[in-house]
Amino acid sequence: MNETMQTLINRRSCRSYKAEQIKEEDLQQILQAGMYAATGRGLQPVKIVVVQDPETIAQLRRMNAEIMGVTSDPFYGAPTVCVILADGDAMTWLEDGALVLGNMMLAAESVGAASCWIHRARQEFDSPEGKALLKKWGIPERFLGVGHCILGYAAEKPAPAKARKADFIHRI
Repeated sequence: MNETMQTLINRRSCRSYKAEQIKEEDLQQILQAGMYAATGRGLQPVKIVVVQDPETIAQLRRMNAEIMGVTSDPFYGAPTVCVILADGDAMTWLEDGALVLGNMMLAAESVGAASCWIHRARQEFDSPEGKALLKKWGIPERFLGVGHCILGYAAEKPAPAKARKADFIHRI
């Protein structure tokens, strides 16, 4: 099996991170993978906001936890949170953002980093507090939250993949 297929099969979502910040060279490769994700008509309507500032991560963590109705850390202690936003005026904004997130998670696996897709970005950036963050970051309000790609190094190895269900593929 080739290296790409191994990466696809081995990638797992990580829910326990070391405090160690992700290496810059690993982060750059992950971001590049996100930048080269396919987008509808090649419009590239996605923005990746890399957050490594503990104060901003704490704010995003609080916002996300409040939406979920919990007090636990929805980012599992990850030292880097990448907010994936997409231009809501683009017809395929959600799909384009999802492909960026997918590429980033696969790239993280390929460089030995850990990742997980965290939801609720849409609700975060639809809120007045989220819109204020967009303004602070110089991003127009038409950009909508797709998700967060949390990054770091696993504190414990995620469980291996579950067996795939028998009816996953139908051939006609």
